[in-house]
Amino acid sequence: MDILLIILGILCLLTGLAGCVLPVIPGPPISYAGLLLLHLTDKVQFTTSQLLTWLLIVVLIQVLDYFVPMLGSKYSGGSRWGTRGCLVGTLIGLFFMPWGIVLGPFLGAFIGELLGGRETAQALKSGIGSLLGFLFGTVLKFVVCGYFMWKFAEGVM
Repeated sequence: MDILLIILGILCLLTGLAGCVLPVIPGPPISYAGLLLLHLTDKVQFTTSQLLTWLLIVVLIQVLDYFVPMLGSKYSGGSRWGTRGCLVGTLIGLFFMPWGIVLGPFLGAFIGELLGGRETAQALKSGIGSLLGFLFGTVLKFVVCGYFMWKFAEGVM
């Protein structure tokens, strides 16, 4: 039974890693499920505080994943129009996977700034800020999933 759980855990970790790039798949939660499967084996037992801390990190990363592009837009000089446009672009982008999730926040912030009366250069700066925020969120997901893979490998070895 342990071998089956370990194999399923590896599959979850690999799927979670793919989910860092593919927006349809929630990467960190699936990777966390891989750690939970390893925890169910006799091979390794994680402490309750470890499992709860990792769960908190996963929840935080999932929430940040939707807000980091908006923060990128805001901190690159975007106005409320750009931030709201980024949010609308993110939601619309979900319907046009996979590129919609990347271009949606960018285009939303850009168009939102233009509708708010900003010049093209400032609107472009806000859009690039949202794109950089998206890329930062993706890197964060990779770091978390990579850490989970490392802990899994450490437990199995």
